[in-house]
Formats: sequence, C-alpha cells, structure tokens
Amino acid sequence: MPVLVHLPPEPLRPFVSSAHGYHVPANPTGLHRGLPSRHLTLVVDLHEPLRVDGLVSPAAAHGLVGGLHTRPALIDASRPQEGLQYGLTPLGSSTLLGLPAGELFDRIIDLGQVFGPGAMLLVERLRETPAWADRFALLDEALLRRLGDRGGALPPEVTEAWRVIFGGGGRVRVDSLAEHVGWSRRHLAGRFRVATGLTPKQAARIARFEAARGLLTSPSPPQLADIAFRCGFADQSHLAREWRALAGCSVGQWMLDEFPFLQDEPARSAAGSPA
Repeated sequence: MPVLVHLPPEPLRPFVSSAHGYHVPANPTGLHRGLPSRHLTLVVDLHEPLRVDGLVSPAAAHGLVGGLHTRPALIDASRPQEGLQYGLTPLGSSTLLGLPAGELFDRIIDLGQVFGPGAMLLVERLRETPAWADRFALLDEALLRRLGDRGGALPPEVTEAWRVIFGGGGRVRVDSLAEHVGWSRRHLAGRFRVATGLTPKQAARIARFEAARGLLTSPSPPQLADIAFRCGFADQSHLAREWRALAGCSVGQWMLDEFPFLQDEPARSAAGSPA
C-alpha cells in the first residue's frame, strides 16, 4: 500500500506527532477500526467524504478532526481512500485547533467547525494538487498560520504526567503519579481530563494497549501470553478483555480484518488508512 511519511516543519513538531499521506484500496471487510491511541487526528480524504461512526455522533466530510477515545472509531473503508492524516498532541489541539483536547474526547467533527470557511478552500486546493510534497506544504502552511492564535500551554504537571504514563507504557499507579507531580489524585484526574479528555487511568490503559499493538504488528510478534506479560497486563485473559473493550473485537479478528491496512506502527515506518 503506497504510503508517504512526512516530517512537519520544526515549529509544528511540538504539536504534530505524526504526518503521512495514504493511498489504500477498499478493505474487503468494508470497515476499518480506528483504534484508541495517544494521538488526536486531523485527516483530509481527497476522494470521497470520509464516513466515521462509533463515537458520540457519526460524521462524514472530506476534512475531519477526531479527539482521543477509548473505543474504536468505525470508518467506512468500502472504497479506495487517498489523503493526508496528521496526528496531534493534546497541546496541538489547543494550539492548532483552538480547542482543549478534553472538548474533543470521543468526538469527531467537521474540519469546518475548527477552521471555519477556510476549511472548504483548503480541501479543494488539496484535491486539486497532485504532488504529495505540495499537498503537505499546503496543510503545513495552514497549520503554521494558526500558531499566531496559540492557546494556553498545558499545566506542566499534566505534561509531566503524560510523559510518565506513555514513557513507561502505562506501568504506573495513579497514586504514585499524583505524588510525583505534587498534586492530589483527585486534582490530577480533573486537570488531566480537561487537558486531554482522558483520566490518568484511561491514559495508562491506552499506553498498555499501544504497547501490545506494537508487539502484535512487529515483524516477529511474540505469543499473546508473552505480550501480556511484557506490556503490564495481569495475564493473557486480561489482555484479551482489554483488547475487546478498546478495539471492539478479539485480537484474532482484528488481525484478520485489519492486517493489510495497519497504521502508525513504528516497526513499519508508516501508516495505512485513517483513524
């Protein structure tokens, strides 16, 4: 599947965690599951409006913005797709979108609700631009222009808690995390949720899930029991329950349905289709 990884300009890198172009055929199942991760999503599909269900409300548009979520976004993959997908950090949400990530939790909205009337013009210019380098330049320029309207920075305690959770693969107790940043557990949970949309406990679940997904899709994946042990799950059954809760299906079913269209896997250096 043709995929192009893009490195955004230096000023965008604190806010854009990944950027790529994708061109994928229709999925035989007609469905792609956008799995929970640490990244918010900005996606522009250049063929047809992208149709997404499974979150708070369905959405269909060429340009979409999605917040963090703890269940799969169900994406219509019944036809070929081509476009650009940028992963955003929680700080990128407030800075580039003008919305705290907490306001986008479990939601996906039309890009026009964020960019205003300029969103339609941006989408049309992208659709009329054949070269990938020029497409990336157009979207980068649109985001760079929004840096002048920068939102407030995240509390340093939230930034540190986020770093510890994802840096350690979710292997941290919330009590220890609160003590580490110097806040009470309750205060940390409240401020963390406003800034990201997740509680620290939910973020740790996603961090463990991401780690398991990375091992599952590595060139030589370990056995599930080993993955469970290495990623901090109590046992293989715990991993299976968490996978079904976060992905909406079993590990085996997800591998059968999605393996040709995997995305955002460092071991594969690219992403496949939007999520």
